[in-house]
Amino acid sequence: MLIGVGNPLGRDDGVGVYVAQALSGAPGWRVIPAGPFLENALGLVKRERPELLVIVDAANMGLPPGEFRRLPLESAPRMLGSTHGLPLDFLLGLLKDAAREVTLVGIQPRDLSLGEGLTPEVRKGADELISLLQEVAIETIPWLA
Repeated sequence: MLIGVGNPLGRDDGVGVYVAQALSGAPGWRVIPAGPFLENALGLVKRERPELLVIVDAANMGLPPGEFRRLPLESAPRMLGSTHGLPLDFLLGLLKDAAREVTLVGIQPRDLSLGEGLTPEVRKGADELISLLQEVAIETIPWLA
């Protein structure tokens, strides 16, 4: 299962939703484009109890725009959870019990200003991530050093 988090009206903050929408219908994935409210997906995750839950969001990691990394759960504050309804680390605590494995994937944003559409670098990185996820090659996504 994959949850795409972010606000599509905040330029690159919408990258998680972009990834989720692109994976909609992909074999092997149950996708939830949660937008800015990850808590809206909580009930479905608890009901379905997936083996793997991947959460994709923009994250400030000090990398070039569009770069993506897996993040340990303790790194949740790097994700742009402050733009969402409830604190991301609180929600992750609830989700951790509903899925066997929870993986955070952050994509470095360039522009978080008001507006629609991803910047070219972030769209390119998101498309690369989508290709890996279509192959269910999560283990090939590097960890944030």
